[in-house]
Amino acid sequence: MIFDFLRVKAVPQLFWSSPRVLTVRPPLISVVFLVCGLVLFGLGEAFLVAAGLGVSPWTVLAQGVVLQTGLSLGWATFWISASVLALWLPLRQVPGLGTVLNAVIIALVLGWVVPHLPRFPGLISQIAYVVVGVLTTGLGGAIYLIANLGPGPRDGLMTGLQRITGLPIAWVRSGLEISVVVAGVLLGGVFGLGTLLFAFGIGPAVALGLFLCTRAVGVIQTPSQ
Repeated sequence: MIFDFLRVKAVPQLFWSSPRVLTVRPPLISVVFLVCGLVLFGLGEAFLVAAGLGVSPWTVLAQGVVLQTGLSLGWATFWISASVLALWLPLRQVPGLGTVLNAVIIALVLGWVVPHLPRFPGLISQIAYVVVGVLTTGLGGAIYLIANLGPGPRDGLMTGLQRITGLPIAWVRSGLEISVVVAGVLLGGVFGLGTLLFAFGIGPAVALGLFLCTRAVGVIQTPSQ
């Protein structure tokens, strides 16, 4: 059925999946797909920035923390990421090469791509930019998660919560992003239409990416729940 992807509950093991998350000698193919996925992820976030319809949900939360604590936006973002990583402990999430490269590659892509992207004044064009950004981020997220070399802080929180709740990935991720927006707004952060489109759309987009990758190459093994 057309909405089967909304029932996806696990990151599949495909031909580019590493057999272990934490390893000093990851398979080259896993690293290549990890990097490609993260580049796509960063490109999708760059589209969101270029659309000019509001920042990402986690940036809304960081803005709220800035207003309540007086920290800089950079430090607020750092401490939020550190707090999310701390939540990995009870979820038994394992970091890896992907956890480190997540921050590095996405930051590099944003820094290089955003200044070169065209800006469109029309609302319809801006919304289209956001939609393309959400879908690109979702596909990139799926590709790098399947590499199984460690998720970024927020993706690790998503997969950890999915494992203990048994809920579809789309629901878990959307629930996280919407909760973050609400918390950020309550703290004084500012959101826009693009923020809401991202919050509601990124969960289904990641699930769709996982579904399409699985359909394209076939599952080798799906982790047990």
